[in-house]
Amino acid sequence: MGKLLKEFKDFAIKGNVMDMAIGVIIGGAFGKIVSSFVSDIIMPLIGLLVGGTDFTQWKWVLSPANEALGKAEVALTYGNFIQVVFDFLIIAWCIFLVVKAINKAKKPKEEPAPEPPATPEDIQLLREIRDSLKK
Repeated sequence: MGKLLKEFKDFAIKGNVMDMAIGVIIGGAFGKIVSSFVSDIIMPLIGLLVGGTDFTQWKWVLSPANEALGKAEVALTYGNFIQVVFDFLIIAWCIFLVVKAINKAKKPKEEPAPEPPATPEDIQLLREIRDSLKK
């Protein structure tokens, strides 16, 4: 049992697992920020452009509520789906921009090509002899 716990500890403390855990936590918080941005800022502006409509209230009623029978309304709330799609698109766009910026920062700067190694002296001497024989 002690060996199993040691293996788990080694696994959990590895850098990749810790980085992933931090990424999940930050991603969750980032998702809440973007969701708030979309639902509290973007969607009201889009709603205003299309006539003051609140997308989350859009629905297709399949069966209306009947209080006398104690029957609840059955509806497809496709407006909420539109809201979630906008959330996803904006989160995906933001993540794309962040990854693009990270990749650009990681990209190694082009270094000048290294100079070719100096020709050994014996090769240089043989070339001089060759050139003198050509004359």
